[in-house]
Amino acid sequence: MRQQNLFYDEEDIFGRLCSLKVLRDGYKAVKKNHGAPGIDGVSIEEFESHLERELKRLKWELEGWKYKPQPVKRVEIPKPGKDAGVRLLGIPCVRDRVVQAALKQLLEPILDPKFSDNSYGFRPGRNQRKAVESAQRIVRSGKEYVVDIDLSKFFDRVHHDRLIARLALFIPDKRVLRLIGMTLRSGVMKDGLVSATTEGTVQGGPLSPLLSNVVLDELDKELEKRGLEFCRFADDCNIFVGSQKSAERVMRNISQFIEKRLKLVINQKKSKVALSRFVKFLGMTIIAGAMVISAQSISRAMSKVKDLTPRGTNLTLERTIKRLNSWYMGWSAYYSMTEYPSQLQKIEAHTRRRLRSRLVDQQKRKRYLYKKLVKRNVLCTTAWRAVYSNKGRWALSHTRAVEMAYPNRWFIKEMGLKIRSDEHHHRWFDLNQWIKVT
Repeated sequence: MRQQNLFYDEEDIFGRLCSLKVLRDGYKAVKKNHGAPGIDGVSIEEFESHLERELKRLKWELEGWKYKPQPVKRVEIPKPGKDAGVRLLGIPCVRDRVVQAALKQLLEPILDPKFSDNSYGFRPGRNQRKAVESAQRIVRSGKEYVVDIDLSKFFDRVHHDRLIARLALFIPDKRVLRLIGMTLRSGVMKDGLVSATTEGTVQGGPLSPLLSNVVLDELDKELEKRGLEFCRFADDCNIFVGSQKSAERVMRNISQFIEKRLKLVINQKKSKVALSRFVKFLGMTIIAGAMVISAQSISRAMSKVKDLTPRGTNLTLERTIKRLNSWYMGWSAYYSMTEYPSQLQKIEAHTRRRLRSRLVDQQKRKRYLYKKLVKRNVLCTTAWRAVYSNKGRWALSHTRAVEMAYPNRWFIKEMGLKIRSDEHHHRWFDLNQWIKVT
């Protein structure tokens, strides 16, 4: 009887979508994720001010097939890294996001159990950390060669017909498939002009992550069929094998499958075959079986600290530290999965040096800096040697005199600068152990 009820629910997903309760739950998910207005300019707050009226209107439009998704607003977000290009995002209108969020809540319990255990992106109870830990286990088992496949503009190249056909294998309600097709083809507005969307699933809508997993689940099933060990998070997929020759063969065969069968494009410049210590996966690298922050991620963090501590700023030191804390606590919450806290310590030391450099620069003349250092209990001779050594502000920031005047404890205890490297985690190595990343 329970199986029959579940089957009936799957047959009538569209009917459940047209209920005020489900649409209201969809709105709650949209509100929780915040987000900007779409092309109609209606914000979440404005939508909420007439919530019941808007939900009843959506229900009436859906039931009578008068509902028509509006084009999404095109937004370009710079990708991290120098000359990395832009990521194309689409912002649907709030009412369309409500429908998508409600539909996702109905489809996810049906689709998610059918996905591969090696898929970690945009799934309940799964995240980046679990994906990296899985990759670590595979590398530790002896499969150190990685086939790192990068899909070029994946979200913009999803084949609509193939996606709908794949969904039809699991979703018997044809009305839902028709609604998803309408959403995929709703169009994009940029600079006031609307263009049709004949391929791709807009990155930015609530339904897009689920649909991307539906597309790439076909790749997962093929890899499992071939007996390969892999980890995938969205369109970031790493396959692990035991030798260079095997890795090259897998790269060749899987590339053909992706391009000919899935109709997707592989970025040949970013895809590669290499040992795990030379491969970045979700910002991390596996070196000698240990999880470490990748060189690219460390470099970007250093650049971010520089951006947050500019020269000639009118922000007070307290305000600057508040901004640094806000960024660093969020950044380190993810990257604290590293097993080498010395990597976090490196970022923290760089941050303090940037602040010391700024404090040095604020003293416009050497005699002012000298007096400031002495006032902060630095010996006269030590302060004199540092100030009148003809060193620049950056070199001075690393001298004994300046570090004595503004010690680590002053930044941490008195100014409230946050650190994470002093925490104790069972997986962390000793703080004085260092790892070289390339």
